Amino acid sequence: MHWDREWYFTTEESRILLVNNMEEIMTRLENDPDYKYYVLDGQTAVIEDYFAIKPENKERIKALVEAGKLIIGPWYSQTDTMQVSGESIVRNMLYGMRDCLALGQPMKIGYLPDSFSMSSQLPMIYNGFGIDRAMFWRGCSERHGTNKTEFLWQSNDGSEVTAQVLPLGYAIGKYLPSDEDGLRARLDKYFPVLEKPSVTKDILLPNGHDQMPIQNDIFEVMDKLREIYPDREFLMSRFEDVFARIEDKRSELDTIKGEFNDGKYMRVHRTISSTRMDIKLIHAEVENKIVNILEPLAAIAWTLGFEYHHGLIEKMWKESMKNHAHDSIGCCCSDKVHAEILNRYILADDMASNLITFYKRKIVDHMPARKGCDKLALFNLSPYERNEVVNTTITIRSQSFSLFDEHGNPVEYFIQDQREIDPGKIDRQIVHYGNYDPFVEYDIQIKHPVPAMGFTTLHVQAEQSGQYKAVEKQGDVLENDFYRVAVNNNGTLSIFDKETAMTYDQVLRIEDGSDDGDEYDYSPSRKEWLLYSDEFEAQTTIKYEGFQSVAQITLRMQVPENLSQREERTGQDGYINVSCQVVLKQGSRRIEVRMELDNQADDHRVRVLIPTPFVSDTVVADNQFGLITRPTNDPEMENWEADGWKEAPVPVYQLMNVAALENSKGGMAIMTNGLREFEVISSKGDEERDTFALTLLRGVGVLGKENLVLRPGRPSGIKIPTPDSQVRGKLVCEFSLFGFVGNHIDANIMAEARDNVTRIECYNKIPYNAMKLNVGEQNLPLSYSLLSKAKTGAVLSVLKKAEDDNALILRVYNPAESEGVEDKVVFNRYVSAWNEASMDEHELPTQVDLCSFGLLKPCQAKSFKIAL
Repeated sequence: MHWDREWYFTTEESRILLVNNMEEIMTRLENDPDYKYYVLDGQTAVIEDYFAIKPENKERIKALVEAGKLIIGPWYSQTDTMQVSGESIVRNMLYGMRDCLALGQPMKIGYLPDSFSMSSQLPMIYNGFGIDRAMFWRGCSERHGTNKTEFLWQSNDGSEVTAQVLPLGYAIGKYLPSDEDGLRARLDKYFPVLEKPSVTKDILLPNGHDQMPIQNDIFEVMDKLREIYPDREFLMSRFEDVFARIEDKRSELDTIKGEFNDGKYMRVHRTISSTRMDIKLIHAEVENKIVNILEPLAAIAWTLGFEYHHGLIEKMWKESMKNHAHDSIGCCCSDKVHAEILNRYILADDMASNLITFYKRKIVDHMPARKGCDKLALFNLSPYERNEVVNTTITIRSQSFSLFDEHGNPVEYFIQDQREIDPGKIDRQIVHYGNYDPFVEYDIQIKHPVPAMGFTTLHVQAEQSGQYKAVEKQGDVLENDFYRVAVNNNGTLSIFDKETAMTYDQVLRIEDGSDDGDEYDYSPSRKEWLLYSDEFEAQTTIKYEGFQSVAQITLRMQVPENLSQREERTGQDGYINVSCQVVLKQGSRRIEVRMELDNQADDHRVRVLIPTPFVSDTVVADNQFGLITRPTNDPEMENWEADGWKEAPVPVYQLMNVAALENSKGGMAIMTNGLREFEVISSKGDEERDTFALTLLRGVGVLGKENLVLRPGRPSGIKIPTPDSQVRGKLVCEFSLFGFVGNHIDANIMAEARDNVTRIECYNKIPYNAMKLNVGEQNLPLSYSLLSKAKTGAVLSVLKKAEDDNALILRVYNPAESEGVEDKVVFNRYVSAWNEASMDEHELPTQVDLCSFGLLKPCQAKSFKIAL
């Protein structure tokens, strides 16, 4: 069966069917020896849903799995592979495999029958779990280098799987009729289509569908098939047997590299990355928070003697991964289901945020106290020292304070803002005993070095004048060592990169256009009307504050209120309020942008434009564990309708955290925190593409819609109203602009992009807490560094504790697409064992030097298990 846990129906509606269907499946498998196999859609979340209602049937399921009749895993949920990060995909399979092993053995096939596109990095991830077979449906065309449905698929590093494509989908054997006319009507047209591109000439008829119950009369149907088609053999088989037949013909298989995202024969929904941007943003926030902050922080805490909370971390991962199935993370669901998806992310985000605070508190609580002083600890979760401007808060009962480091050296700071805080919010016990004196919370800036993968601690002394940073000379531009940024009268920026001497003009111009699409796909109106922010009056200010300068840009774009008003050009009764803050910090190559949008219009797409002073034929962006270069224009856009494509191959692409354009001197990267859809367009309306168009939001009002300009024919999904997908209200979008010299590899844009979403974490230790904890011996150092490596070379993916061993797991990757790299790490603790490991954390027999990564092939990720 294919089991969408939710879609236009809720999880609880499908769970009721699941309880019913599982009983029928188990009963048939237990009592009919001829009914040999049943595939449970490759995901253990379905079993988890079932056990929540029927825990008493765990032994029945276990017996069927152990007997090889009920086939489960290897995933936790049927993950999308273009919207979610590499670590999300790895954890999905890690937890899925672990769930399977508690019941028997998992299906060792990368089984994704309905995910909308396939990442180029999947073969490497599959190999990391001992999987060398993959089965999927969407994204293939002859343009990838084969017209066969069976082939060898490789990632950039040479990792390889045998692939079986389901050219007509995963459900062509659904509800098979038992009469000759009905069978012939369906299969006479399927057989030639399936047989022609097959290397083996085997034909797969998957006898299942979305939420479909077991077909009770399947053997009668098979008898009828043998009668109608006496020259064919019909077997109840399993996918493992199918792959064994393919592997017997290995020498005849083509070898393919790259991602599969062509919508020629099946829809891939290229523009689904911008549907329900509010959900997409919190999804990325949760991913980055768990992987880049919580897990390395918990690993540091574990090396200092504290518990690593695997159970809590698994729960937040699983809450998130319930949302990673294609419909859920694609946000092509009903409004009610989207509310459930959002609530799961809110829960996971709350868990992650609070566990991060807990670990910081535990560490700082166990540092020695300095009489009369509070503490401000700074945590750096990057593997190299960082010395950058940090914005944080200090809470104290004082109108003045000083900051100094552990050696007594004063630390300069700047106060941006301050406010009084009710003492009851700090600790209810204070007011319980009658002390109502308020606290003051200060927003401050500091710039202080923080050691690699570790922390340092400053002391806060009340009632003492500190070394206060004076405001520098005012001016009319933002400026540091790298840039001079002017704010134009129309609300855009003119950025001069001092190192490359290139000027980027009209940056942050906002484009508003129609969206006649649905939750699956953007599609313009047949009467498109584009509006731009520079057509409206903008208010701009620049201020200099401490270690940074800030530009504030506000404007209101009057836009058509809905699609009919846009098409008929009858008015501009809708609006988008834009409040944009641009921050340039001392010593930083990141120009930080925060755009708050108040959207009060329907049926439109909003993008921010970043022009470059050069034309680019290709653009590089990150995917899972590496970078991928794509064309900025797709020549098939000229012929796609005549060639019968199911949807237009628009050159709109996904990124995880960064995309870059460059020429021989240097380039510009955009680094985002959740905005994962972009296109490179022409500033002049021709084919010379020179401008990033980063999607901020798109609003649509239906789940599925027919006859779109870019996707003709039937609706995708079903046509039901989804007014919440108009995304009315406020939305905060954050991204950074990063100019660089030379090429993107030498500029370390992947490490820089990780830093962009992995800011320095701070913890202000004061003598009060609303939630009390017992504190042990205060013997931890004020400064600590677990490990370090150069910023160049391999990029850190994750540092965590091993699931089942008293060891750390360190995963790194080479982002380069064509060059290998050798790299190493230095631990500041004695390393007693260093072994390369698989992605499921089992030690590999490969020989590696202590703390060396060895050679990392292009876009290769490696994991290491380290005992300290």
